[in-house]
Amino acid sequence: MTVHEKQYHIQCAPGDVGRYVILPGDPGRCEKIAAYFDDPRFVVSNREYVTYAGTLEGEPVSVTSTGIGGPSAAIAMEELAAVGADTFVRVGTCGGINRKVKSGDCVIAMSAVRHEGTSREYAPIEYPATADYQVFTALTAAADKLGLPWHAGVVQCKDSFYGQHSPERMPVAGELLEKWEAWKRLGVLASEMESAALFTVAASLGVRCGAVFNVIWNQERKAAGYDEPDDLTTDKGIRIAVEAIRKMILEEKKA
Repeated sequence: MTVHEKQYHIQCAPGDVGRYVILPGDPGRCEKIAAYFDDPRFVVSNREYVTYAGTLEGEPVSVTSTGIGGPSAAIAMEELAAVGADTFVRVGTCGGINRKVKSGDCVIAMSAVRHEGTSREYAPIEYPATADYQVFTALTAAADKLGLPWHAGVVQCKDSFYGQHSPERMPVAGELLEKWEAWKRLGVLASEMESAALFTVAASLGVRCGAVFNVIWNQERKAAGYDEPDDLTTDKGIRIAVEAIRKMILEEKKA
């Protein structure tokens, strides 16, 4: 495949996407995110990958969905980087683990537990999955500017949604429950499914990646008896991601 050809999965070619890309999982969120851009336009849809483009502060930016989990997210990042993207912000949902994390809050990942398989095909397990510092600090500054509730710390990534939510019925229940207790004791903030892969792939490609998550529930708070409704909205994380990219664009234009 030459640099001028469309990438196989995302069906994008050089010039179709900007340097800065927001990565939601759900294809249905792409149009909603693109509405925050100036001059948004639909680019292409193929499989789970939907791409829109636009500008912020005059700089080309894009949004591409990744589907659920590390394998498809890694493909998206690989192919977007191949056509010119170099700064990524993962936006998604998560479930709280630490009891201080409430539904409706946002979690900004400093690093991720690699309890998934994709990153193992990029780096030894001893290598930490860590957010890029510039992207991470832009996200925290954006959350502060917008006055939104946020926490920063470690998140846990897994490959099985139901392995987390119904661990007792799994043949490896003992292992899953033991590790969940470890995450709790270590102060891990939340659980989700993509950032460990994305952080590790980004490191292998020499690109930047950060992640912000909307907390939709916290099963530990529920188990402890807190009366807290689920929050299925995603606007807070999207607004933080867009503001963070705007901040990076303005800072990098000054440099």
